[in-house]
Amino acid sequence: MGYQVQSILCAICILWLNSFVGIGYSLSNLDQERDRITYLPGQPQNVGFNQYSGYITVNQQSGRALFYWLTEAPAYRGPDSRPLVLWLNGGPGCSSVAYGAAEEIGPFRINSDGKTLYLNPYSWNKLANLLFLESPAGVGFSYSNTSSDLYTVGDQRTAEDAYAFLVGWFERFPQYKYRDFYIAGESYAGHYVPQLSQIIYQRNKGIQNPVINFKGFMVGNAVTDDYHDYIGTFEYWWTHGLISDSTYKILRRTCDLGSSTHPSSDCVKSLDLADKEMGNIDPYSIYTRPCNSASSLRRRLRGHYPWMSRAYDPCTERYSEIYFNLPEVQNALHANVTRISYPWQSCSDIVGNYWADTPLSVLPIYQELIAAGHRIWVFSGDTDAVVPVTATRYSIDALKLPTITKWYPWYDNGKVGGWSQVYKGLTLVTVTGAGHEVPLHRPRQAFILFRSFLENKPMPS
Repeated sequence: MGYQVQSILCAICILWLNSFVGIGYSLSNLDQERDRITYLPGQPQNVGFNQYSGYITVNQQSGRALFYWLTEAPAYRGPDSRPLVLWLNGGPGCSSVAYGAAEEIGPFRINSDGKTLYLNPYSWNKLANLLFLESPAGVGFSYSNTSSDLYTVGDQRTAEDAYAFLVGWFERFPQYKYRDFYIAGESYAGHYVPQLSQIIYQRNKGIQNPVINFKGFMVGNAVTDDYHDYIGTFEYWWTHGLISDSTYKILRRTCDLGSSTHPSSDCVKSLDLADKEMGNIDPYSIYTRPCNSASSLRRRLRGHYPWMSRAYDPCTERYSEIYFNLPEVQNALHANVTRISYPWQSCSDIVGNYWADTPLSVLPIYQELIAAGHRIWVFSGDTDAVVPVTATRYSIDALKLPTITKWYPWYDNGKVGGWSQVYKGLTLVTVTGAGHEVPLHRPRQAFILFRSFLENKPMPS
């Protein structure tokens, strides 16, 4: 009798397992379903695309886990045929959920009540599947069980952890393996993006069909090379009438050869002098009024980068800090699983202020990836005084690339949207009237830019 019962149970088990295999279930499928977002509080009805969010552990020993949010392309756009794009914000220490997802390229924007959402008509998920990553551990919902990790993180660990995240994420989402894959970001992600790209490229060598089918990257208003960033930034301040002739000369003398990560005391004094001369403006968008002028100006000098501690703050980041601290939102996102005692923040002061290693330049990585034939686009909003267009142009000029297409205006509905120049291995695009966060200030033009990048076509002329 016992043998018959055991046989029946085994037969039921086999049928049960076969049924799951038959409909494509596996451990990765179950993990995906666990991460599926069924509904975000305050979101419009019938959004028409799938969303997933959760954690990938990148270091078991330290207990580091990174939080992601995937917004797939709408069903009518054919998500299965669309590329995958990883978006990274910088800081360092700032959240890609707060900025990239919630106020730049994601499908939702947060209303001023901090509780409801509305659709972004120029969301980049209409062209690609978007993967937002809060990196490194300690930023946003990403965490480490080893508190010292937050005080010792730098460029190298950030890149390695991001790569470990991708390896784990592709195991959870195997349908994205071998899919065309791009990385995009802005600001201090001008370091993150090429560094992660380099790791992927180097570890793909010798693999005929790599799982991570890396095709190229795009960065905006990006920290690139300390020497040229300094020259271009101070020149922008001076030529736009933000500082005096004498302060410009002092800045050139005291900061010319220094590191932007660890500036000399004389350089810091010069930057303070420049800050006083600029007055009550928003350096991330010099022609628009800041949400709260006094607090915004003070916060600018608190972080790791002397003039670049926060992303653009026209109040939208405040809405994020309300929305993503709502318990019902965190539950819907499968976030804050460790139940941290402090509120979720758009940027981490600890991570930013204790940043460890950072190279003076990522231009050697550009040279390596250009030689390998990867697609590289650099864009710049021309009203940003934090990482201005002049800094970007000096850095690109240092690569000494041959010009394929000379400087020309590109157009949107008959109006100049900016300018572009195509080099051998790199395309530069400016966006007129845009500040530090180009998709926030010029969402339609940023959408056109992204479409051109994916299609690898020049900007419309």
